[in-house]
Amino acid sequence: MQFLFNSRGNHIANFVNGQLHSTRGSNIGHYLEQHGIFIDMHGRYLGEIVHENRLMYNRSSGHRSVNYGSYGNYGNVGNFGNPGNAGSIGSIGGYEDIPLDRLGQDA
Repeated sequence: MQFLFNSRGNHIANFVNGQLHSTRGSNIGHYLEQHGIFIDMHGRYLGEIVHENRLMYNRSSGHRSVNYGSYGNYGNVGNFGNPGNAGSIGSIGGYEDIPLDRLGQDA
């Protein structure tokens, strides 16, 4: 299990057994290892890991226009708790934070 954060260091998701889960535990995406990206539950590009533990959207990714299909829902893994803030990393060229509503959270 890996805690994932946004650029401001806020805990936004958990990476568990090849699946992306919200901070509350619901399955919100899947990892495509061959591409190094996460897709959402509808098969669309969601983001990728930057700087070891930051889940961010690459504005120039070639995967943005591809639909990878539905991989099914792997259910709820439960709440792993809040690891706290990981600290801000500032802006990263070409990347942006993923909107919280795409990660199963309220904005």
